[in-house]
Amino acid sequence: MGKNILFEKKEGIGFITINRPEKLNALNRETMEELECLLYEVGKDEEVKVLIITGAGEKAFVAGADIKELSELTPLKAKEFSEKGQEIFSMIENMKKPVICAVNGFALGGGCELALACHIRIASKSAKFGQPEVKLGLIPGYGGTQRLSRLVGKGLASELILTGDMIDAEEALKIGLVNKVVEPSELIPTCISIAKKIMANSPVAVKLSLYSINKGINMSLDEGLALEANLFSLCFASEDAKEGTRAFLEKRQPNFKGE
Repeated sequence: MGKNILFEKKEGIGFITINRPEKLNALNRETMEELECLLYEVGKDEEVKVLIITGAGEKAFVAGADIKELSELTPLKAKEFSEKGQEIFSMIENMKKPVICAVNGFALGGGCELALACHIRIASKSAKFGQPEVKLGLIPGYGGTQRLSRLVGKGLASELILTGDMIDAEEALKIGLVNKVVEPSELIPTCISIAKKIMANSPVAVKLSLYSINKGINMSLDEGLALEANLFSLCFASEDAKEGTRAFLEKRQPNFKGE
């Protein structure tokens, strides 16, 4: 797709690899632009049902932003830089297909924020997480202060962001930052296994579930429940719902068409 981002499709799964291993896959401007273009294309690609994002090499998933680029920002450029990164990561969060993050090493700063934007996070035992921006006199700018607190709670997010401490995969699992921790050799196979389980279900129901979770989390409970009821009723306009219930009653596997 580009020199910094690799992409391949296999059996309905799209694989995005951040490919700057010599720079620990740091997110410079060029890499972010490539990622944005690819996400736009993948979003429209009906062959891709689930997306898996990982980093090249064994050391890092993404070890942050490009510090040299950060050091040259003016206040105005910094705001544009932050907003652009937030926009790209929001494309991931609001993708109409599930995005699984395969964290294969350091996920620091922008790398941790990239993982936070994904729907499901699987970590290798060698993974490390952190938001060390305060050590540079900065704050997270790609959504870290917002998504981390929503995921692990205000207290733990405050501790991680204010100390800039790095935590290992087991600690990340304990606080709910990741879904599972696996051996490095099992990382991609585990992500593929989860992707296949998702792909066996109704594409319509998967898409509406994602939408309900993403939108509802920022609503009051009453508003979220109203959204859920509306989307639940919308399912019944689909052929998938008819096929799914019929297959259950007929004791057979459903044949979902995504319609």
